[in-house]
Amino acid sequence: MFERKKISTIIGLALLFSIIFIGQVSAGGFEHGVVFLVDGEEYYMAGAPDGPGGAIDIPGHTWVQAGPDQVTGKHYNTGPFGAPQWWSSDAPDGSLLFIVHGIFDTWTPEKAEAYASQGYVHYHELVSVQDGSLHPTKVVWLKHFARSFFSFDGGPHPELAFEASPGVAFEFIPNWSMPYSP
Repeated sequence: MFERKKISTIIGLALLFSIIFIGQVSAGGFEHGVVFLVDGEEYYMAGAPDGPGGAIDIPGHTWVQAGPDQVTGKHYNTGPFGAPQWWSSDAPDGSLLFIVHGIFDTWTPEKAEAYASQGYVHYHELVSVQDGSLHPTKVVWLKHFARSFFSFDGGPHPELAFEASPGVAFEFIPNWSMPYSP
């Protein structure tokens, strides 16, 4: 367990450094309602149409694509259309709750097990900009790094509440074992 926490801390620091670096070199920086290029096609993450111009995204998230198969995000305590304290009842409204790392990849039982063991316990569907269909094979595997202590007790699944502490949030809406079938 200690070794797992040590590795998680090292990965977290590396991600934090990459966020700072990416933020400095990316022309657009972190954006809400961003479109990702996956396999040469444009996709977004399903959510509320509360981004610029009605762009759809997961509430409270901003993103930057960090290469062809990765994304880095910031998860704030803000809900759809600016709903206050939507994700956490005891963290300040609008506060940065998590740094998020995502990998665009397929879902298989073997990959799900491997990703979950590394903290990628939640995946999100990718929706085609062109026709609104789900990606035929890929999802984005997400690892959330909590920045402080708070109750994660809101959002779309309050029944999956947990007490967050700094580091990898292995309890974050764990859907990794649910097969993806678009």
